[in-house]
Amino acid sequence: MRAVTEQNMIDAFGGESMAHMRYRLFALQADKEGLANVARLFRAIAEAEYIHAGDHYRELKHLETGRAAHSMAAFGPGDTLKNLGLAIAGEQYEVEEMYPAFMAVADLQGEKGAYRSFDWSYQTEKMHLELFRKAESAVERTQDVELGPVQICKVCGYTVEGEVPDRCPVCGAPREKFTAFSE
Repeated sequence: MRAVTEQNMIDAFGGESMAHMRYRLFALQADKEGLANVARLFRAIAEAEYIHAGDHYRELKHLETGRAAHSMAAFGPGDTLKNLGLAIAGEQYEVEEMYPAFMAVADLQGEKGAYRSFDWSYQTEKMHLELFRKAESAVERTQDVELGPVQICKVCGYTVEGEVPDRCPVCGAPREKFTAFSE
């Protein structure tokens, strides 16, 4: 793997790993505030971020030494409204800056596996941003978010609220590969 794509992959792994942990912690805070659906959303998206981290990690199978990951990470947790703002900022960064740049470099360098991994995450992060904005709007009104089942594709992390498609629109996995976060 070419050096710039490799570092981008390391950084993406670091970012997705930290998002996974932040969202799990944010779910605990939402539970404390009685926001069961927001907590469920954080848990579901934490699972998707775990899948993204795993995809990125597997692309780095050629490495045999430690490396430093440089990732945008939101620190300073607070109440659920603040945590949703931190989540939105992180997802927006991934959608508007990080993944488009990483995909462009991977494409330029002919790194097809890296490009696929970045693209799968990018497609999913757009859904995360939308769902977190929906939750933030409800919490701003001092309400829990109204949320149907949140479905996560175990192959690529694609996230959808409601019914599962017959095939994942990102990776093509069959509907049996989805995990539901319904309560």
